[in-house]
Amino acid sequence: MSFRRIFLVKCLLLLFPSVKCSSSSWVYRAVNDTALLSPAAALLPESTDQVTWSRGRQRLVQLRGSSTKHFVNKEQCRCAMLHNRTLQIRRLQAEDSGTYTVMAYLQGKLQAEENITLFVQEPVPQPILISKCGNKNISVKCEAKQKAKDEAFLIELIQPNGKKIQKNATMLEWHGWNPGTFRCVAKNKVSEKMAEKVIKCPGKMDFYLILSIAGGAVFFVIFVICLVYCIRRKKTKRREVYDEERAMHSLPMDSKRGTRELPQTPPKATPKQLRVQQRPLPPQPLEQPLPPRPQPRPRAQPRTPNLPRERP
Repeated sequence: MSFRRIFLVKCLLLLFPSVKCSSSSWVYRAVNDTALLSPAAALLPESTDQVTWSRGRQRLVQLRGSSTKHFVNKEQCRCAMLHNRTLQIRRLQAEDSGTYTVMAYLQGKLQAEENITLFVQEPVPQPILISKCGNKNISVKCEAKQKAKDEAFLIELIQPNGKKIQKNATMLEWHGWNPGTFRCVAKNKVSEKMAEKVIKCPGKMDFYLILSIAGGAVFFVIFVICLVYCIRRKKTKRREVYDEERAMHSLPMDSKRGTRELPQTPPKATPKQLRVQQRPLPPQPLEQPLPPRPQPRPRAQPRTPNLPRERP
């Protein structure tokens, strides 16, 4: 109950003591926990002499003066009223959920009444984060299997870019393309659990890797082409310089003047030289043939030896 509401109730009780005041609130507790249902102090003034807690039409416990009276079995109810008029319920079960009413009396007259609604919930199970990489997107599934029937809780999926998707269900699916860290949160009023997973699809990462490799390969090919062109151009320049130096060294140089000697043209022949060249040459004597060289004598053939005559 808010401070403003308590203040208004106090003002009404001071201005109109005979007016009956009522209020309501909500309390959430987990199974096997202990619930303390405390009424608002403004609704239960100290002058009251009787306080009764009930659930529906069933009275549970009554405090009159300093004595306490139970209308149900203590073990079955698992409830007790404290001295400050707070109802205590131990080892909560799902069937303990409901609306509890506290009524304050003064000399048999009802002075105030308050309704407190108790919600007993199971703790949420551990969520499971499942991912699947497709050709063009990423599929993420956040699932938490609920234990009790007809009980839903809030499930939340936090994407890498910080966006949240919430739904009152036990399963949540998301389809996108950006990888990163995903968080799956399952929570209700009494508990909260989370699962976290880093999702990186190889296909998505390979796209950028292939793109970078292709760019590097193109750059390398361009670099090789430029390098080959520069080397060939340098070789061509060196060859031209070598040819020029070779041509310069092939021409005769005058050691004294240091100038090139051009080939001299033959002088023109005079008429006298022409007449001399036109005269016929005197006949040359014929060369007599040399006598033949003497041939060596042939060697005499060896005589055959005389065989001895045979005697008659």
